[in-house]
Amino acid sequence: MALRSNPTLRQRRLGTELRRIREQAGLGGSQLARELGIHAAQVTQMESGKSGISVERLRTIAAVCMCTNRPLIDALADMASERGKGWWEEYRNTLTVDFLEVAELEGHAKRITFCNTVYMPGLLQTSAYASAVFARLVPPLSSQEIDTRTTFRLRRQEVVRSGATPLRAFVHEAALRMQFGGPMVLVDQLAALLDDSEQPGISVRVVPFAVDTFPGAGENLTYIEGPVPELDTIEMDVSQGALFFDSPANLAKHRTIFSSLDSTALSEEQSRDFIRSIMKEMKSTYA
Repeated sequence: MALRSNPTLRQRRLGTELRRIREQAGLGGSQLARELGIHAAQVTQMESGKSGISVERLRTIAAVCMCTNRPLIDALADMASERGKGWWEEYRNTLTVDFLEVAELEGHAKRITFCNTVYMPGLLQTSAYASAVFARLVPPLSSQEIDTRTTFRLRRQEVVRSGATPLRAFVHEAALRMQFGGPMVLVDQLAALLDDSEQPGISVRVVPFAVDTFPGAGENLTYIEGPVPELDTIEMDVSQGALFFDSPANLAKHRTIFSSLDSTALSEEQSRDFIRSIMKEMKSTYA
């Protein structure tokens, strides 16, 4: 079987989890290879995501490594048996890889939680707002690139609009006030956010300036829950694109951050009232 030249984020994650299972058993790659009767290079290729793995071999590895975490093993077996391609693959030669990887994570998520401090969560942005966010980048994008990115973002939103994936959004007051494209774009975005907050499966909660302490470091974060807690993922927005974290320590840290946000943010109804007050203020200021 030919090796993958560019394994997807999900294929790499499967390999990472296999490596963690092996390391927790105290086995080196060569030791595991001897137990399986294969070359050590094949273990490296599986753990890097460059080669696929059958469900049977995955379960054999789990047995050799004395892994008794049945829910994790079953979830990894499901990942190993995947064959189809997601809709985001249509954009592989058009957008950078981090766009595709975010969509891939969302496409397999059991629940998605946002913490946004600068702009609205991508899955809740209007078309005009999203276009304005992309238009302010340096160096500037062409109108075609802006349209492509905006269209891609709107397709990602179908995950939420279908109601199949619950979404929680903790939005800081700064993000509610930050303008992209002018005041009327923001007013329309706030109105859309209010509408979304009333939809089944979508929770929007505001973290106002008035809170004593803001949890975390302030980056825009997304917590994507997998089928088991071990397969959760953190995505962080940076100017260069997206960063992904999935180590047990990082997951534990960010669970604490989101738990603090949950106890700090306004209730859903209080949040709607807060958003309405900003809309009223914007309209009176820019009327």
